[in-house]
Amino acid sequence: MQAAWLLGALVVPQLLGFSHGARGAEREWEGGWGGAQEEEREREALMLKHLQEALGLPVRRGDQNPEGNSEGRGAWATEENGQGEEGEEEPTSTPHVSPSPSPTPEDAITYILGRLAGLDAGLHQVHVRLHTLDTRVAELTRGLRQLREVAGDTRDAVQALQEAQSRAERDHGRLEGCLKGARLGHKCFLLSRDFEAQAAAQARCVARGGSLAQPADSRQMETLTRYLRAALAPYNWPVWLGVHDRRAEGLYLFENGQRVSFFAWHRAPSPEPGPRPSAAPHPLSPNQPNGGVLENCVAQASDDGSWWDHDCDRRLYYVCEFPY
Repeated sequence: MQAAWLLGALVVPQLLGFSHGARGAEREWEGGWGGAQEEEREREALMLKHLQEALGLPVRRGDQNPEGNSEGRGAWATEENGQGEEGEEEPTSTPHVSPSPSPTPEDAITYILGRLAGLDAGLHQVHVRLHTLDTRVAELTRGLRQLREVAGDTRDAVQALQEAQSRAERDHGRLEGCLKGARLGHKCFLLSRDFEAQAAAQARCVARGGSLAQPADSRQMETLTRYLRAALAPYNWPVWLGVHDRRAEGLYLFENGQRVSFFAWHRAPSPEPGPRPSAAPHPLSPNQPNGGVLENCVAQASDDGSWWDHDCDRRLYYVCEFPY
């Protein structure tokens, strides 16, 4: 019994001391952790205040005492609760925005100089592009000048070719006229079976190196008559000659401007002898020329070689003459 009491007296105080030490350590740990949290909250409040001052925002009343303890915050909360219970409403404060600073003269000068520098850079770019365009225009001008020179040379070459072609056509026409047509002395006659007006027929004969036929005497007239009769028989076709009186009525000229001195005008047949001879000309074969100012060009009949005056715009066969 005494041994049991002695054992309890020794163990119980040790257990009580151990329990007291554990509770003290726990209180010491809680106090250290709570202090760290308080310091962290104070540091955050101070950083928030500095940020609001840098941004120009109004500082809230709760932030004006970042170093206050929990008792101050509790008093502030109690005060707010009391005001709420009393029903008093404080006017909501409007956030104060600090006005933007007005520009100084130095800022204005700096802005103007910056704008002028930008304009100067733009003008420089414009000058560079204008210089490029001037260079391009100069190159195009030189190219255009060269093209004009080449075109001029080409035009001269084409003109020379055309002249050579004309000479060749005239030489060919003269050779063809003398080889296929009728030749007499230094003249050759060639019939064309194309229907043309008198002026167009003359132009075609000239292009081939000749002219419309201009029989100057009876010998040439007889040669031309035999040639046309043989070429167009058994028909009778009027064929343009190079004879006309367009300049003056009754004044007949060749196409070369010489005056005609030999004529072979058609004459109506003489009336047949009998008891009642008729002196009136045949209506289908009147004496020529009889057209007046309406018929100023001369055509030769292919059957008998007689001359008839016709309208110059009438389209007929024509006969060209070429020098041999």
